[in-house]
Amino acid sequence: MAHHHGHNHSHDHGGHLHGSHHHGAPNDHGRAFVIAIALNVTFVVIEFVFGFIANSTALMADAGHNLSDVLGLLLALGAATFGRRAPSERYTYGLRSTSILAALANAMFLLVACGAIAWEAIQRFSEPPVVAGLTVTWVAGIGIMINGLSAWLFVKGSKGDLNIRGAYLHMLADAAVSLGVAVAGIAMMFTGWYWFDPVISLVIVTVIVFNTWGLLRESVQLALSAVPPHIDVSAVGNYLRQCPGVTDIHDLHIWGMSTTESALTAHLIMPEGYPGDAFMDDIMQTLKVRFSVQHSTLQVEQGTTNHACILHLDKAVHVH
Repeated sequence: MAHHHGHNHSHDHGGHLHGSHHHGAPNDHGRAFVIAIALNVTFVVIEFVFGFIANSTALMADAGHNLSDVLGLLLALGAATFGRRAPSERYTYGLRSTSILAALANAMFLLVACGAIAWEAIQRFSEPPVVAGLTVTWVAGIGIMINGLSAWLFVKGSKGDLNIRGAYLHMLADAAVSLGVAVAGIAMMFTGWYWFDPVISLVIVTVIVFNTWGLLRESVQLALSAVPPHIDVSAVGNYLRQCPGVTDIHDLHIWGMSTTESALTAHLIMPEGYPGDAFMDDIMQTLKVRFSVQHSTLQVEQGTTNHACILHLDKAVHVH
């Protein structure tokens, strides 16, 4: 069925949650991911240490920004890896939802880091300490190179795969932010205006918070079993109702099993009785291809007794 998966993921909503990496991202792009992660982790450490030495919150903020993307890359790689773990007796869904937990942890961690950097930067406005402009410029320059190289690693894959495209655009954005830091470093060398440093770091923090907010919101929604943003519940309901032999449906539930896969359960009322396996397979295939719901469980009822979703008790009170 793999050939149907090309077009179900034409939607990326700010957060990098729905890439199409539930098939073999590590195989085709694994090397790019591993190299990019290794390069960036090394650079984050170097940048943070030099930010500390050069007395630059801007470098520390840039390190935070690069770290946010390393976490994003790890998330994409982890989702693809854990997503292929076979279900066990206890974890009947496998470990798919680890990607949701990781996204949540990732977002919370970044927001805390941003708070710390912003606090430090704001305190510096009263009397900006001397910042080693040359060091800042050099380190940010290396950042431009590393992010540029990382972006280049993903160019090939960014055409067809949203997840890879997200990684690619992030690396480009990082290169741009490092460029801003380098420019500030040069400006401080020539003017001695050390307040440039906290200003740039607050700008970077704003960028991270802005990007992370979507990730936090979406991962919280997934953790609460909300319907994934790219699935239209009423369209799914209408489709199921118009299937031949179906007079009504109830108990329709749709949720994200991971950041890339969705599941659905529903009860179909079919007075004629069970329509046969081929008919059901057909419905499930349509749900997979047209609505990108990979796992659906359908229950057929003849409507002879009064079923109503237990969750909607207010409507079901009169049913005895």
